[in-house]
Amino acid sequence: MESGGRMGVSLIFRIAAVGILVSVICQVLKHSGRDEQAFLTSLAGLVLVLFWMIPYIYELFETMKSLFSL
Repeated sequence: MESGGRMGVSLIFRIAAVGILVSVICQVLKHSGRDEQAFLTSLAGLVLVLFWMIPYIYELFETMKSLFSL
């Protein structure tokens, strides 16, 4: 994670880059008639971004847990 446990700008840029790349690849695949591969590409991009977000989601739940003393 970034310093201080906050979400860094580099993570936002990586997510944006994956989004742009996946959308371009999906458009190319759809225009060539490969709709199933386009769907799998978008699903792979979503899974990749979710794996990047897991530490931040975990930190959010731990903060909420300590905030409410559960």
